[in-house]
Amino acid sequence: MPAKKLREFLDDQGIPYVAISHQVAYTAKEIAALTHISTKELAKTVIVKIDSALAMAVLPASYEVDLSLLRAATGAKNVTLAKEAEFKDRFPECEIGAMPPFGNLYGMAVYVDESLTKDKDIAFNAGSHNELLQVPYGDFERLVKPKVLKFSGLADVESLVAWHL
Repeated sequence: MPAKKLREFLDDQGIPYVAISHQVAYTAKEIAALTHISTKELAKTVIVKIDSALAMAVLPASYEVDLSLLRAATGAKNVTLAKEAEFKDRFPECEIGAMPPFGNLYGMAVYVDESLTKDKDIAFNAGSHNELLQVPYGDFERLVKPKVLKFSGLADVESLVAWHL
């Protein structure tokens, strides 16, 4: 069970969570549709390199990381998307692309987009492509201690669709 480390951590901390199983899906938008969770409340974890250090950028599924905003917000010289080969060994119990946003369990800084902090609960991949965990955002913030910044916006396609509605 990929989520074992995360579940043990949450249990040890007394954090309530809901496990949500779903059909295998690889994109946050597919997962949101399968689980009927709003793409604003479904958090996706993007691995980035900030001045050569790996970090997690956590944002709503319907948003995209703006690397220039993240660079400005962190004061970094360089911010790039990390390549799979650069981080796959950091998450041995997780399927690639399904890492939970708990950088504290993996020795990584975590940056949360401020838009995610407005939700009472957040849901996220639990280490596999067919299971989510949902926790109160306040508990997540207290455990992970992420840096809250503004570094994302709606994906272009969705913003165009929303504009036409």
